[in-house]
Amino acid sequence: MGEKVVAGPFDLSDRQRYREKLRMCLTGLERLLVEKRFDRPKNLMGVEIELNLAGSDGMPRMLNGQVLERIASRDFQTELAMFNLEVNIAPHRLGGRVFDRLAEELRTSLAYADRKAQEVDAGIVMIGILPTLERDDLVSANLSEVDRYTLLNDQIVAARGEDFVVDIEGVEHLTCTSKSIVPEAACTSLQLHLQVTPARFADVWNAAQAACAAQIAVGANSPFLFGHELWRESRPPLFLQSTDTRPPELQAQGVRPRTWFGERWISSAYELFEENLRFFPALLPICDEENPLAVLDAGGVPKLAELVLHNGTVYRWNRPVYGIADGVPHLRVENRVLPAGPTIADVIANAAFYYGLVRALAEESRPVWTRLPFETAAANFDAACRYGIDARFVWPRRGRYSGTAEVDAISLVRDELLPLAAAGLDAWGVESADRDLYLGIIEERCRRRTNGASWQAATFHRALEQGMSRPAALAATTRRYRELMTLGEPVHTWPVGLPEPVPLG
Repeated sequence: MGEKVVAGPFDLSDRQRYREKLRMCLTGLERLLVEKRFDRPKNLMGVEIELNLAGSDGMPRMLNGQVLERIASRDFQTELAMFNLEVNIAPHRLGGRVFDRLAEELRTSLAYADRKAQEVDAGIVMIGILPTLERDDLVSANLSEVDRYTLLNDQIVAARGEDFVVDIEGVEHLTCTSKSIVPEAACTSLQLHLQVTPARFADVWNAAQAACAAQIAVGANSPFLFGHELWRESRPPLFLQSTDTRPPELQAQGVRPRTWFGERWISSAYELFEENLRFFPALLPICDEENPLAVLDAGGVPKLAELVLHNGTVYRWNRPVYGIADGVPHLRVENRVLPAGPTIADVIANAAFYYGLVRALAEESRPVWTRLPFETAAANFDAACRYGIDARFVWPRRGRYSGTAEVDAISLVRDELLPLAAAGLDAWGVESADRDLYLGIIEERCRRRTNGASWQAATFHRALEQGMSRPAALAATTRRYRELMTLGEPVHTWPVGLPEPVPLG
């Protein structure tokens, strides 16, 4: 959503006018596509990471306003709740040693942010869901003090008309209710942007959808919520349920949730924006003064403000993005499936795997989406979220054989997808040293069957075996996680368990 969203109460005419403006924006987008007004290929990628604030005790700290004031950098912004921050890295051109440069920029930025957070007894924790969060932490009083979050919360609550229900059955079963969307703030993610031309958009989006399951399998890092061990990547079900505007009756009718995987492969970016208008009522019917069609008639580039705002309230795991840079419109695929963390090396490895794999899958002569039913891709994503690195997928057979077969995630990634990712990075012009270093981290996770989620779960259970209570074990796991995160070695090298106490004397 836009950084500056300010409005009072909405009335009936606001929604009617907004719907008209959305249709005008969609027509404007169609004209831009027909007239080939979009930016030429630049191979640009961008990274955003959502972060948590926690104290030296491992517990969340509701201090993002104070921390941001101390950081005083436009690279860092608020997120939904007071224990959240977001860091944005400027776009980079894919190629050369881009991943090493990204890693260095992130190390510098996060180390500085962490030093500033420590001035108020807080620290940065880069993790999918902070294990020590309690239900009392995720209430409206802890929304960030920014108009757009309060407004969005009020509109989603009004649309639903009753309490939100969180019901996730994994290793353990969690059921609870919330009067606000704030539980969504527990989900902190890594967002990977890729600028693409309109002609390539559909292939890249389809490839990203197919790649989702493998990304989650090797990158899962969110096994705990409210003291319960749930799915290996619990963010997707939590995000879906905590933003669900549908009461049970509409769910039973098959009305689509605002957080969703999708329902079909596409042939153009236009289809996704058109689906948004057709399926999803406006949450924030705020109209801009611009007439996008008049701007186009005058030879200008329209902001398409209503379309952009509406798109920001539909939470696709691979989201289309319309933007303008230096007066020229462009399209991006925003990949939102991955959790944050565990370390900067792991984040960059996840990024390298994604950008390489998507490039290779998008350019295959027999694309995977022509051989894999969309429902199967969605089921693979669900399996990856539930089971992480131990998931099993259904995937097209290799070679001349037709049809699909069941395969475990590790074998698929190691034997088929990592070589594709390497070829994709070569096609981007990434240097072999970067390619081998960061894809090697993914390969080692497969070899050791370890990712952030499996380390968290194993360390938590080791603490329980040592006689700790569940809350103490979760806090100790979080403290140890932060310690190892700060040291920076990839998660597959982390020793399971808590360090032995140093004897006194």
